[in-house]
Amino acid sequence: MAIRKIATLGDPVLRVPARDLTVDELKSPKWQSFIDDLIETMQDADGAGLAAPQVFESVRIAVIEVKGNNPRYPYKPPIALTVIVNPKITAVGNETFDNYEGCLSVPDMRGLLKRHAHIRVQYLDREGRAHDVEKKGVTAGTFQHECDHLDGKIFVDHVTDPSTFSTWKNWERHHRARFVEQITKVVAQYGE
Repeated sequence: MAIRKIATLGDPVLRVPARDLTVDELKSPKWQSFIDDLIETMQDADGAGLAAPQVFESVRIAVIEVKGNNPRYPYKPPIALTVIVNPKITAVGNETFDNYEGCLSVPDMRGLLKRHAHIRVQYLDREGRAHDVEKKGVTAGTFQHECDHLDGKIFVDHVTDPSTFSTWKNWERHHRARFVEQITKVVAQYGE
C-alpha cells in the first residue's frame, strides 16, 4: 500500500469524467492494489471520502469512511468503510439540505451548497458484487460529493452564493457553530 499525491483544484484530471471499470479489470491485482492505496490515502488525509480522479486515476472508484474521531468532520455520522465502483446516484424526492463542504482537492476552503436529502446509490463493491442502497441526510451528501468527482465535478461548482466561500480557519471562527447546530438537526431527522 502507498499514500498517493492528491490532485488539487486546477489540475485537469479533476475535470474529466471517469470511465467505468469492467468486473474483470476491477478484480485485477492492479486495481485491487489501487483501492488499498486509495483507502490509505483517504485515511492519512483525514478525509471522509476520496475518489480515484483525486489521485490521478480517471476511473469510477471512490472510497468513503467516516469515523467518530475524524478531526475534519466530527459532526458527521459514522460510515463504515465503503468502496463504490461505477456508482449511479438517483435522487429520491426533491428534498434538499444546506451543507458546508470542504474537499481534499480544494485545501483550506469550504462553501455552502445544497445536497439531495435522500438518494439511491447503485454500485459494485471491490469484489464486483452489485449493491442498491438508499442513503439519507449528511451521509447522502458524502456519497454525492464523492460521485461528483467521478463526473468531473467539484463541490465549488454547486456553491450558488460565492460569499459563503471561507478558509477553514475563518469557517471555524465564524460559521462552524451555526452550521453544526443546523447539520445536527439534519442528522437527527434522517438518522444518518
